[in-house]
Amino acid sequence: MKAQFANPFVSAAYEVLQAEVNATVERGPLSLEESQFTNKDITVMIGITGPVRGVVMYSMTEEVAKRLVSVMLGQPVNEFDSLSESAISEIGNVITGVAARELERAGYSCRISPPTLVMGQHTVISTVNLKRLVVPLKTQYGEIEISIALEEARAGARDIGLTVAKGV
Repeated sequence: MKAQFANPFVSAAYEVLQAEVNATVERGPLSLEESQFTNKDITVMIGITGPVRGVVMYSMTEEVAKRLVSVMLGQPVNEFDSLSESAISEIGNVITGVAARELERAGYSCRISPPTLVMGQHTVISTVNLKRLVVPLKTQYGEIEISIALEEARAGARDIGLTVAKGV
């Protein structure tokens, strides 16, 4: 994966977390993963289509999610309920929207899908044959992992935003 595809998501996460929850953000060591399993309680997945295609995931423990939502709502959140799900999904959506704006400035006009929230560790999430760049972000609320699995779309798929499956 090209760094120019990953960097907008990392810088957008810094920007949004600082603005939304006054987070102090520090990046941890990067890793490349092929695992199909989630390793956190909460994962927000957002698809990217256009000249760059794939998926970006924002993962965290339930405790971290509740801390973030508590700050967003200005009151303690003791249960990860539907309001919490919506708030955490929206953080991922805003980060991805800011990153998509930066990709467009670099000449890659992309569309993003609505967020999908996956709950539970060891859930299978396939990024097909794309390796994921995992970027841990440490905040005062706990760690948030950004997993970025993006590639340039093939010529036929690029124009209409489709991912063409093998054998179809």
